[in-house]
Amino acid sequence: MSRSFPLVTAHTGCMNCPDNTLISAETGIKLGADIIEEDIRVTRDGVAVLFHDDEVRLPEGTKYRLSHLTYPELREMNIIAAHAKGGETIRIADLKSLLSLIRSSGKMINCDLKTDGSIEAAAALARKYNMQDQIFFTGCGIQRAQLAERICPDIRKLLNADVRLFLTRGYTEAVGKTIEDALAASCSGINIDYRFVRTDLIEAADAHNLPVYVWTVNDESQMQSFARMGVYSLTTRNVKAMVGFKHSS
Repeated sequence: MSRSFPLVTAHTGCMNCPDNTLISAETGIKLGADIIEEDIRVTRDGVAVLFHDDEVRLPEGTKYRLSHLTYPELREMNIIAAHAKGGETIRIADLKSLLSLIRSSGKMINCDLKTDGSIEAAAALARKYNMQDQIFFTGCGIQRAQLAERICPDIRKLLNADVRLFLTRGYTEAVGKTIEDALAASCSGINIDYRFVRTDLIEAADAHNLPVYVWTVNDESQMQSFARMGVYSLTTRNVKAMVGFKHSS
């Protein structure tokens, strides 16, 4: 699993683009990211869309639940973007449009599932466009990972390491439990907050053929530090800097 530099994952909203937009994905692709990450939710009528929270807010202050609205209703709304500066708005984008973009680029897509209901909707689209080799799921704790294994064993998934384990147990015990859960749910790797990544974890996961994907690293010195540890992928909003390091390594 050793690499000269980890795979570069473009976090949604990379390079100051609005989160959960096709322009963010296009920016990551153009800058040379290997993987594009997007948040996935599902509307009341079962359409997989790009959005982080269930609550959507409009500029005039009105709030709605995304899960209570249909896709045709949502796509007519100007929605305040996540991390928006000055009330920047977006139009909701669907996963179908993103998959079309990813398929033509040859890149990978990391679908960060925000609900259990997103699993089937995202998997159905991956199968429809024959993209099982270009897609994988994150946002999966042990229960969601096991559900995904039952619903779509043909789609790869990573176990999201449980932060609570690393905050309440000894590090070695937390690493052991994380690996145990990943194997139990047939996960193909571990997705973990950068704050809890140490060499011990990388080595233990490597022994079980579980590559470690790290999020979200925007600091340039940290990028190089984690790369030296041997992590498999680094997620960042600062794609330009990380791609630059990768090309110079």
